[in-house]
Amino acid sequence: MKRILITLCAIYCALFTASAQTKADSLRADSIFKSLELQGVEIVKQKSLVKSDIDKVTYNIEDDPDSKSNTVIEMLRKVPMVTVDGEDNIQVNGSSSFKVYVNNKPNQMMTNNPKEVLKSMPANSIKRIEVITNPGPKYDAEGVGGILNIITHGKGVEGYTATFSGNVSNRGAGGSAYATVKSGKLMMSGRYNYSYNNSPRSYSGSSRKTIGNITDSSSDLESEGSSKYHGHSQYGTVEASYEIDPLRLITASFDIYGGGSKSDGDNQTFATSPLTHNRLYSYNTARNSKNNYGYIDGGIDYQRTFSVEERLLTLSYKLSSEPDKSDSYTDYHDMQSADGWENFLQRLKNQRNDGCENTMEHTFQIDYTTPFAKIHTLETGLKYILRNNTSEDDRYEEGVFDSDHSSHYKHRNDIFAAYLGYGLKLDKLSGRLGLRYEHTLQDVEYKLGRGDDFRKHFNDFVPSASIGYKLTQMSNLRLGYDMRIYRPGIWYLNPYLDDSTPTNIYQGNSHLESENSHSFNLSYSNFTPKFNINLALRYGFTNNRIENVVRMMPDTQIPGLKNPTGKDVLYTTYENIGRSQGVNLNTYVNWNATKNTRVYMNGRLSYIDMDDGGTLSNHGWDLFVYGGAQQTLPKDWRLSFNLYAMTPNINLQGRGSSYSSYGLSIQKSWLKNRLNLTISATNFLKKYMRYNSTTEDTFFHADSWSKSVQQRFSLSISYRIGELKASVKKAERTISNDDVKGGGGGSDSGNEGSSN
Repeated sequence: MKRILITLCAIYCALFTASAQTKADSLRADSIFKSLELQGVEIVKQKSLVKSDIDKVTYNIEDDPDSKSNTVIEMLRKVPMVTVDGEDNIQVNGSSSFKVYVNNKPNQMMTNNPKEVLKSMPANSIKRIEVITNPGPKYDAEGVGGILNIITHGKGVEGYTATFSGNVSNRGAGGSAYATVKSGKLMMSGRYNYSYNNSPRSYSGSSRKTIGNITDSSSDLESEGSSKYHGHSQYGTVEASYEIDPLRLITASFDIYGGGSKSDGDNQTFATSPLTHNRLYSYNTARNSKNNYGYIDGGIDYQRTFSVEERLLTLSYKLSSEPDKSDSYTDYHDMQSADGWENFLQRLKNQRNDGCENTMEHTFQIDYTTPFAKIHTLETGLKYILRNNTSEDDRYEEGVFDSDHSSHYKHRNDIFAAYLGYGLKLDKLSGRLGLRYEHTLQDVEYKLGRGDDFRKHFNDFVPSASIGYKLTQMSNLRLGYDMRIYRPGIWYLNPYLDDSTPTNIYQGNSHLESENSHSFNLSYSNFTPKFNINLALRYGFTNNRIENVVRMMPDTQIPGLKNPTGKDVLYTTYENIGRSQGVNLNTYVNWNATKNTRVYMNGRLSYIDMDDGGTLSNHGWDLFVYGGAQQTLPKDWRLSFNLYAMTPNINLQGRGSSYSSYGLSIQKSWLKNRLNLTISATNFLKKYMRYNSTTEDTFFHADSWSKSVQQRFSLSISYRIGELKASVKKAERTISNDDVKGGGGGSDSGNEGSSN
């Protein structure tokens, strides 16, 4: 890890030295491009992988040779303003709150499951990725980090084209197909991906020490176990557009995503007294589970243009559903206890947990944009979302239905929004002002289980502003402010009490309030044929930040817990903590050292400070660096080498794990780039990698570790047929539901471990 960080720092310093050496090249290039009218910064003489506009940064995936073999999530490591950690968790602009669009249309499936979907999607189906860091008022007020807009090869053309690809590795296999056809005014395209993953057995463990107030009810825990996982996923989409006439266009799309997984694990747990160090109890756990998840989305857009350039009217409707189902079995055996702990172990009942969740929503939207006086633009719109979240969690103990610990929960959201935006574009100066109003109605009903029905509504005014200045034809300077709203999704709200592991109890919080986040952004970009750099400085603060909070307490203090014993346990839930603030610097550097050599670096340095207004607080720095080089060899063979490293991330009650990785690949194309072959290896010198994390407060300290196989060897091949000859229109506006904080659920990494 230390050697990797030293190497990356050396690359970083060398790149900035090269920046000074290429200043003369930049001045010469500036004179070459004076005659060009550029809205952003775009290299014409030599293809540039990155360009910058006032509100976004774009990475051209299709121009990167690595895209012929890698998945989308692997390519994201190279995209400015984006970081991907060792467990494939994605952050945009330093925040895990972001939205995913596909072809300018929101994709809730990818937003809710970004790493699962994007790591199964081949990068050769992608043209470019846009990072929208300062969304205007037309976007929903949620999404702290911004928006990832994935542009696929969907610009239809006269004729047809199809690409078929497959891959196999020591971890699984997959395949994909993409086709586009256009005939006259009708264009259709379709994509299908399938991925199978058979992960080798992984190992984990944890320890928990009681500190502070130690009593006879306190215990120290040690746990170790292993687990095995295999699963599959598939994704299909169909898009169609019909150009009624030059001014009217209808587009429609349908997406479906589904998958399943099975896992099994075993775990051994024992507890000792922090006072006497004598054994208090011990038990073994055997678990197996299966999960099925999916997403269905369909929408239609009617677009009307006018004789006035850039005047646009769009009417849209969208229907989406996200069903998930899980089924798990937990068996306890070899239970032993000391005097006084018998009742605690008696809570260990063989269990079956059967759960299903679904989100169903209907959305209606109208948008209108019109220019006036040549340099001004006005945009406005209305939107209504009807969203129904349902959750049914059924629990069986020793084969008997347990109504006391089962929960049927319904959460309805009605959201009405209206926005008004103003844009200004002069010769070198551009700016945008916007204001969005949102009214939210929540209606919560408990069909089965403990909880009180309630209804509440609230109003939000969301301002935004940005300004950009073109310093030269090759460089931009941008300054922006925006406010975003971060609503909790059903995983955060679900009040189901999970006490399947009596030492660690989990529960959602149906009374969570939305976050309000404010951020100020300053960025600079300069792109020349030899040297590209993008620097982005961001300061943000959030009121009522949603965080999972872990506390040690007697189980008698947990409402609704069956058969409490008074023993100390860890209770995890979600809460609106106090104010959090942070600053981060994102850096992207690309150096075309020679005609055949490219060196690049993507990094982020962050500082965060969190405080719940009580006893919990944390602050600190973390660093992410991704660097590498690409070399074109004789006969058009391409060699790529990448290094990745990150320091432990900061959370409210501890730190995550550091991580490092490396990879090597070689790629060759034939038949005018129609046939592509790639051989790659990742972490090929070491089979297992270990991760560590900590969680603590005034009364406990917990360490957890995991060891899993990160070594990967793969072979991929793709072939393209067909030819395209003319362009086709697609709707420029569509529905974007960016108002929900997804994810959630599961245990905290600092607790006993996932196999408990």
